Amino acid sequence: LRGADVATTRALMRAGAADVLPTPVSEPALAVSLERLLEAEPVSAAGGRRAGQVVALLKAGGGVGATALGVQMAIMLAGKGKGEVCFADLDLQFGAAGVHFDLNDAVTVSDCLGTGAETPFATALARHRSGARLLAAPREILPLEALNPDMVDGLLSGLRRDFALTLVDLPAVWTAWSNQVLQQADHIVLVTHLSVAHIHLVKRQLRFIASQRLEERPLTLVCNAASPEQLASVPLKVAEKGLGRAFDVVIPEDRKTMIAALNEGVELSAIRRGTPLEKAITELAGKVGAPALAAGSAR
Repeated sequence: LRGADVATTRALMRAGAADVLPTPVSEPALAVSLERLLEAEPVSAAGGRRAGQVVALLKAGGGVGATALGVQMAIMLAGKGKGEVCFADLDLQFGAAGVHFDLNDAVTVSDCLGTGAETPFATALARHRSGARLLAAPREILPLEALNPDMVDGLLSGLRRDFALTLVDLPAVWTAWSNQVLQQADHIVLVTHLSVAHIHLVKRQLRFIASQRLEERPLTLVCNAASPEQLASVPLKVAEKGLGRAFDVVIPEDRKTMIAALNEGVELSAIRRGTPLEKAITELAGKVGAPALAAGSAR
């Protein structure tokens, strides 16, 4: 495509284009695009090897706890030992997954921008004691334009190749490249809090998702950190009626346990076993990660 811009690219993607490459097309860009499209096929002629799956974590505004949930899901799923799990923190400006995993010297997104799919993620990325791998956010704040859709293609292609499941944490804003992540994701997890303002934000997100032809993509809607006070002020049934759909998972508020686990870089069970918080996140992890790891165990 000559003179490719965001609006034209989005229009082509909505019309059904599998990918859009600007001219002149380099051999590496074409190779990455073809590899991604081929890996999207669930079964190969060589015996059923399946590319890893990508789950995108989307926020209904900032501060809803999506990163914390994603970190704990990655730890839980990696601990099951059924497939390689990676957490990719693409929140370029305020990503904190490295702190939550206690892996402050981990390889970052900015370290991989020049190599993309060629990065040996399986060996280069830091490993948490649970077995989960981390692609950390940049150490310094970067402009959101530091990433673009082509770079995202390369990163996701390499992550799919090396991991059965990759959880991708996105910033709380829409960009051309974050849209590209969602276009390629196998599953979207939309996280919100229980308040009138957040319900309106969820409705806006869902409308925009539909406008991008993503409404058929599997989507899990999570109400996070629901406290008794919030439930009394905004009952779940009222919120769900306003949204026109039910929450798939409701995570109870347990700030003390969650903060302790994140501060120490450990799983929730290392702080307190069998809490309602742990049980709810285990349920979420099962909904999100079980299909990918079941496929990964056969790779």
